[in-house]
Amino acid sequence: MNWKNIITELLNIDYPIIQAPMFGVSTPEMVTSATKIGCLGSLPLGDSPADKCVELIHKTKQLSKRSFAVNIFVNQIPPLTDGLKVQYAKTKAFLEELAQQYNLSVTLPALDEIKLNSYHEQVDAIIGEGCKIVSFTFGNLDHFTIQKLKNNKIVTIGTCTSVAEAILLEKSGIDIICVQGIEAGGHRGEFAGNFLPQIGGLSLFAKVYEAVKAPLIYAGGLYNGKTVAAAKALGAQGLQIGSLLLGSMESALKEFEKQKLRNVDESDIILTKSFTGRYARGIRNAFTEAVENTEYILPYPYQNKLTSELRRAAKEIGNPDFVSIWLGQSINKYSGRPTDEILKELIEDTENQ
Repeated sequence: MNWKNIITELLNIDYPIIQAPMFGVSTPEMVTSATKIGCLGSLPLGDSPADKCVELIHKTKQLSKRSFAVNIFVNQIPPLTDGLKVQYAKTKAFLEELAQQYNLSVTLPALDEIKLNSYHEQVDAIIGEGCKIVSFTFGNLDHFTIQKLKNNKIVTIGTCTSVAEAILLEKSGIDIICVQGIEAGGHRGEFAGNFLPQIGGLSLFAKVYEAVKAPLIYAGGLYNGKTVAAAKALGAQGLQIGSLLLGSMESALKEFEKQKLRNVDESDIILTKSFTGRYARGIRNAFTEAVENTEYILPYPYQNKLTSELRRAAKEIGNPDFVSIWLGQSINKYSGRPTDEILKELIEDTENQ
């Protein structure tokens, strides 16, 4: 099978397979393992401050001999109104009481203790570190930033969850578009309109393929050769793999979280805003049951910042009821093998279809 195409050329890789930038899961070691066999590793920077971005980039450069992508969040930050301040205080009190009911002792941050970071500082750090591929989600970059990246010969990869978003990304000059189906794990990348596109991945991809000319990466539900072959048959030039790598040796998930994954049932997988204020697909637990569909969900990123200490404390003591374990709809074995072995097996399985 000939894997070479416009994506492998643009990204200087051997296989058009992208290790998904799963913030909180992907590590410099996972990125390195993916690059080792000629796939694209993606280092998630999320909304980390610029100095943390530089630290993570340095660590990955020390490990990997090949280029890799860095991924950032480019969401709009809701204005801090009096109403939001009141809602924050109520939500904080509710969540602290909920944690206490489950014998989890934690003090959540006050509103004035929260630090919100701009992606503009991240972009300056990324350019300064000589990174050549930037992917992003939750929105689109502003015109000035896009031009700055182009001037530094940096390839841009934007995320869409609808045809309208794909068109917006292409019109703004983004080089590659990642099409995220509703079955994908983790956060939804939607940004156009005040609604959640709930289009199955292959149906969405087919429509996006008709609507834009930019090279397309498909993300959502890819876990074996048949699913990869199906996406390729529809015209996917790149294939993003996330949930398949959750249990890998290099995953940042704790062992109790990996065990939770390996015992998951399809009825356990939900879309929820409870942890972060943005819809994300993951495992149902006591926290999601108590918080989803209540008034105690702040807009992103405030909910995310508020619950981060709660999740950290639960992770430390191995409490699965207060951690966010994100995964897609395609359940797999969540192998504990190295990332490069998992991806190599996927490549071979695809070639045998």
